[in-house]
Amino acid sequence: MNEDIPLSEWDADQYLKFEAERTRPSADLMARVPLTEARRCIDIGCGPGNSTELVLGRFPEAIVTGLDNSPGMLSKARERLGGLTFEETDLTTWWPDERFNLIFASGVLQCLPDRPRILTRLVSFLHDGGCLAVQVPNTVDEPSHRLMEQVASDGPWAGKLSAASVGKESFGTIDEYYACLQQTGCTFDLWETTYLHPLAGPGAIVEWFEGSELRRYLKLLTDEERPEFLSRYQAALTKAYPAQNEGKVLLRMPRVFFVVQRSRTRKSIAPWSSDPGTGRRTGRVVEMEPTTV
Repeated sequence: MNEDIPLSEWDADQYLKFEAERTRPSADLMARVPLTEARRCIDIGCGPGNSTELVLGRFPEAIVTGLDNSPGMLSKARERLGGLTFEETDLTTWWPDERFNLIFASGVLQCLPDRPRILTRLVSFLHDGGCLAVQVPNTVDEPSHRLMEQVASDGPWAGKLSAASVGKESFGTIDEYYACLQQTGCTFDLWETTYLHPLAGPGAIVEWFEGSELRRYLKLLTDEERPEFLSRYQAALTKAYPAQNEGKVLLRMPRVFFVVQRSRTRKSIAPWSSDPGTGRRTGRVVEMEPTTV
């Protein structure tokens, strides 16, 4: 584990050990974006820049920006794509002063609270005809996550780890996403894919999540507790993920995808309208005229 990176954020180096596997969902998502051109694109939750690279590759003439709340991830992204702008931002309060032709959000919305509200807000940041492309893991019922929570609740650390419980979230099923997307008044494409990743063994599954979800637990443990926690987790994984004929284990990763395309003429929320009485930006319903993408 890279001790130079605070345990409160995802570990960029650990995350990139499985770069090819982690980038594939982003590539599959980009392949379903129906735009033929885009002038301004933004990658929210850009991580180490692997997804941003896909956006730039698809739209090389566009102005492409990356946003993330992790300094470690942003540092890797700037090393990778030095000519682009990457900004540290809290996505729960992010409010741009411009619209976008593409908002790309691969593997980030599941980390944010009140996702239906944020989803509606993101759509309002699109140009007419623009797209919001989203991919989120749907893994709370997978053994990898159930066992993570079980080990956290069964050990001597149960009290301190209770707040970090992964748990099953109230918004995340296909039906819930479908209902939320219908409320946007936009056209959308919604689908689900389960990826099967052959890994070297249960220890590789531990390594996979050490760069992401496990860190919510590890940051609360002492230096003495972390090895014991990881040892118990790996032992539980050994029973849940039997070895295949060649000795590898299959890590299942179900993911939900959707691409929302904003209509060129519809009543929309103007994201940057201001309330002069309070000095706060507010949304107001306005009739949007058609614009070119």
